[in-house]
Amino acid sequence: MADVYRWHLAPDGLATRRQLRALGLRPGGQDVVAELRRPRRRKPPLVAYLYRVDHAKPVRPMTPGRAAALAAAMRARRTCPNCRTDMGYCIPRSLGMCVPCHDTDATTPTWRTTP
Repeated sequence: MADVYRWHLAPDGLATRRQLRALGLRPGGQDVVAELRRPRRRKPPLVAYLYRVDHAKPVRPMTPGRAAALAAAMRARRTCPNCRTDMGYCIPRSLGMCVPCHDTDATTPTWRTTP
Protein backbone atom coordinates (compact mmCIF):
# COMPACT_ATOMS: atom_id res chain seq x y z
CA MET A 1 0.00 0.00 0.00
CA ALA A 2 1.67 3.14 -1.17
CA ASP A 3 -0.39 6.14 -0.11
CA VAL A 4 -2.08 7.17 3.10
CA TYR A 5 -4.38 10.20 3.09
CA ARG A 6 -6.10 12.08 5.87
CA TRP A 7 -9.89 12.03 6.05
CA HIS A 8 -11.58 14.02 3.23
CA LEU A 9 -8.25 14.65 1.47
CA ALA A 10 -8.14 11.77 -1.01
CA PRO A 11 -7.52 12.73 -4.65
CA ASP A 12 -10.17 12.37 -7.35
CA GLY A 13 -10.37 8.99 -9.03
CA LEU A 14 -10.23 7.01 -5.77
CA ALA A 15 -13.28 5.76 -3.90
CA THR A 16 -14.26 3.50 -1.02
CA ARG A 17 -16.41 0.39 -1.49
CA ARG A 18 -19.54 2.28 -0.48
CA GLN A 19 -18.79 5.11 -2.86
CA LEU A 20 -18.21 2.61 -5.67
CA ARG A 21 -21.51 0.90 -4.85
CA ALA A 22 -23.32 4.23 -4.99
CA LEU A 23 -21.93 4.63 -8.50
CA GLY A 24 -23.11 1.13 -9.46
CA LEU A 25 -19.57 -0.27 -9.41
CA ARG A 26 -17.53 -2.85 -7.47
CA PRO A 27 -13.76 -3.17 -6.94
CA GLY A 28 -13.64 -6.15 -9.31
CA GLY A 29 -10.60 -7.90 -7.83
CA GLN A 30 -8.26 -4.92 -7.84
CA ASP A 31 -5.93 -4.38 -4.92
CA VAL A 32 -6.29 -1.55 -2.44
CA VAL A 33 -4.52 1.51 -3.87
CA ALA A 34 -4.50 3.76 -0.79
CA GLU A 35 -6.17 4.25 2.54
CA LEU A 36 -7.82 7.07 4.42
CA ARG A 37 -7.08 7.54 8.08
CA ARG A 38 -9.19 9.52 10.48
CA PRO A 39 -7.40 10.11 13.79
CA ARG A 40 -9.30 9.68 17.04
CA ARG A 41 -8.43 10.46 20.64
CA ARG A 42 -7.28 7.52 22.75
CA LYS A 43 -8.37 5.05 20.06
CA PRO A 44 -6.78 3.68 16.93
CA PRO A 45 -7.58 5.65 13.77
CA LEU A 46 -10.53 4.81 11.56
CA VAL A 47 -9.32 3.36 8.27
CA ALA A 48 -11.08 3.28 4.90
CA TYR A 49 -9.54 1.54 1.90
CA LEU A 50 -9.56 3.23 -1.49
CA TYR A 51 -9.87 1.71 -4.97
CA ARG A 52 -9.39 3.19 -8.41
CA VAL A 53 -12.69 4.17 -10.01
CA ASP A 54 -11.38 3.69 -13.56
CA HIS A 55 -10.50 0.04 -12.84
CA ALA A 56 -13.81 -0.75 -11.12
CA LYS A 57 -16.30 -3.07 -12.79
CA PRO A 58 -20.08 -2.78 -12.93
CA VAL A 59 -22.12 -4.49 -10.23
CA ARG A 60 -23.34 -7.92 -11.25
CA PRO A 61 -27.09 -7.99 -11.94
CA MET A 62 -29.45 -9.71 -9.54
CA THR A 63 -30.44 -13.10 -10.95
CA PRO A 64 -33.69 -14.86 -10.04
CA GLY A 65 -31.76 -17.47 -8.05
CA ARG A 66 -29.87 -14.86 -6.05
CA ALA A 67 -33.11 -12.96 -5.42
CA ALA A 68 -34.80 -16.14 -4.16
CA ALA A 69 -31.85 -16.95 -1.88
CA LEU A 70 -31.84 -13.43 -0.46
CA ALA A 71 -35.60 -13.56 0.14
CA ALA A 72 -35.27 -16.92 1.94
CA ALA A 73 -32.46 -15.61 4.14
CA MET A 74 -34.45 -12.52 5.11
CA ARG A 75 -37.55 -14.63 5.78
CA ALA A 76 -35.46 -16.82 8.12
CA ARG A 77 -34.24 -13.73 9.99
CA ARG A 78 -37.86 -12.54 10.46
CA THR A 79 -39.26 -15.91 11.62
CA CYS A 80 -39.32 -16.52 15.37
CA PRO A 81 -37.84 -19.95 16.22
CA ASN A 82 -40.17 -20.20 19.21
CA CYS A 83 -43.62 -19.52 17.72
CA ARG A 84 -42.70 -19.87 14.00
CA THR A 85 -44.38 -16.57 13.12
CA ASP A 86 -43.07 -14.15 10.51
CA MET A 87 -42.87 -11.01 12.63
CA GLY A 88 -42.25 -8.55 9.79
CA TYR A 89 -38.97 -7.39 11.34
CA CYS A 90 -35.61 -9.03 11.93
CA ILE A 91 -35.60 -10.93 15.22
CA PRO A 92 -33.05 -9.38 17.64
CA ARG A 93 -30.08 -11.69 18.03
CA SER A 94 -29.73 -10.59 21.64
CA LEU A 95 -33.17 -12.07 22.43
CA GLY A 96 -33.08 -15.10 20.14
CA MET A 97 -36.86 -14.91 19.68
CA CYS A 98 -39.55 -12.35 18.95
CA VAL A 99 -40.36 -9.74 21.58
CA PRO A 100 -43.79 -11.21 22.54
CA CYS A 101 -42.26 -14.66 23.10
CA HIS A 102 -39.42 -13.14 25.09
CA ASP A 103 -41.84 -11.14 27.24
CA THR A 104 -43.97 -14.20 28.05
CA ASP A 105 -40.88 -16.29 28.87
CA ALA A 106 -39.35 -13.64 31.13
CA THR A 107 -40.21 -13.87 34.78
CA THR A 108 -42.23 -10.92 36.08
CA PRO A 109 -40.65 -9.15 39.07
CA THR A 110 -42.54 -9.51 42.33
CA TRP A 111 -42.89 -5.74 42.76
CA ARG A 112 -44.79 -5.44 39.46
CA THR A 113 -48.43 -6.39 39.77
CA THR A 114 -50.79 -6.72 36.85
CA PRO A 115 -54.34 -5.41 37.28
